[in-house]
Amino acid sequence: MNPENEENQHRGAIPPALPVKLADLVEYAEGAVVSRTIAKSEKGTLTVFAFDTEQELSTHSAPFDAYVQILDGDVEITIGEQKLQPEVGETVLMPADVPHALRALSPFKMFLIMIRG
Repeated sequence: MNPENEENQHRGAIPPALPVKLADLVEYAEGAVVSRTIAKSEKGTLTVFAFDTEQELSTHSAPFDAYVQILDGDVEITIGEQKLQPEVGETVLMPADVPHALRALSPFKMFLIMIRG
């Protein structure tokens, strides 16, 4: 495989065999949500997000589990009727088929792991 095709196949991914800080993969944008998918397959996706203050993902559910690791900032996560404010470094499971939402209380970054199965 030629290197150019290999690079295109891994676009968005992190470089192999090199440490990266996930929070550095996306930048904040005023009034916006920015995302970068670093892996995607039929089994799931890995995505890094940056939310400006008050940006949100409205209430929805998914047919598979989603894990959110807080990388930076402050967020309110609602899962079912429960409201959480996890801290940087903590991870939260949003279970399959349970409505959930996220709202940035300050500029906020997260690593989202979705597993289909």
